[in-house]
Amino acid sequence: MSDDPAKIILGDTAISAIERSPRRFFRRRQDRQTPPLTHCENCGAALQGHWCAQCGQPAIDYRRSFRHVIVDVLESFLNWDSKFFATVGWLVVRPWHLTNDFLSGHRVRYLHPLRLYLLASILFFLAVNYWAKSLHLDPSKLSAKERANIAADISTDKTITPEARAKIERTLQLNSPTPAASPSASAGLEPNEKEKKEGDAKGKGDFGPFLNFGSDNPSTPFEKWLQARAKEKIGEHGTNAQLFFMTVVSNLPYMMLCCIPLFAFVLKILYIWRRVFYIDHLIYALHIHSFAYVGTILIGLIEMGLSRTVPHLLANWVVGILWFLFAVIILLSIRRVYRQGWFFTIFKFFAGGFVYMLVLFFALAATFFITLVLP
Repeated sequence: MSDDPAKIILGDTAISAIERSPRRFFRRRQDRQTPPLTHCENCGAALQGHWCAQCGQPAIDYRRSFRHVIVDVLESFLNWDSKFFATVGWLVVRPWHLTNDFLSGHRVRYLHPLRLYLLASILFFLAVNYWAKSLHLDPSKLSAKERANIAADISTDKTITPEARAKIERTLQLNSPTPAASPSASAGLEPNEKEKKEGDAKGKGDFGPFLNFGSDNPSTPFEKWLQARAKEKIGEHGTNAQLFFMTVVSNLPYMMLCCIPLFAFVLKILYIWRRVFYIDHLIYALHIHSFAYVGTILIGLIEMGLSRTVPHLLANWVVGILWFLFAVIILLSIRRVYRQGWFFTIFKFFAGGFVYMLVLFFALAATFFITLVLP
């Protein structure tokens, strides 16, 4: 009987606990409604708004609700998106506006010049890479001798798979300008008649040797090494030419990124008496290269659309006008950024353009040589 009061007390306690459990559950949900943050979770500084004045981190408690995470991500994306479209809009119409605003301190409303350049560069070289992949050699332009050389080269090249070798051989046979019996038919001709016939064929569209690596007996060790390297990379008769060309194209973004400081240096020389900081020239170089990339992509897309919808002559006129406007915008950007008269602006436009074309030529030659040398 002594245990009865204890059992009664324990039973009452369990029942009361069960009865209070729903209220405890709702109390925990109410406890989750925490007050807003008063100090930054990153640096501990006192908050006086939505953003920390010390480190810039937003005052968001991600543990309160998953909704806050989604809203914050969408807000960041939409802000970046609006900033992106505003920047691209000014870039296409008035690229000098971005440079002048950035140099005057109005920078938060636009993308950073380097980020803008990287985005435009990625889009541009993706388009260039797609265009380069569409290029191919027309087998109908090859003579019988060149076809025989290519067939002999692919038969001894161990790097080509049997499927690819068979495909190349079929392509050479199907696109042959003369029937298969033409070699035997021409065997009875005199040498002069053969040469005349081959000369007539070349005059109708053949391009002579497929690839010529120069003299068969190079005079210097460097020429011997360079010729051997070219044959290894491109192939004896150019069987790997497209792969090599694609490798060169893939290296162009790095080349252009290195050319931008050189372009800024050319501007520094042209405007040395204006006492403009080099970083100002660099900001303008990033913006004008971004404009060149985006403008070239847009003109290319317009040309593709016009070529399928309007007559060829009208499409050429429209594309020509667009390229003229392209050059005019670059000229206006130089005048609006550096604020000189028309005479000096036009002179420096052509002088700087000529010097920069030389820089691009040597940079392209260096890219070709480095691609040839590297394994």
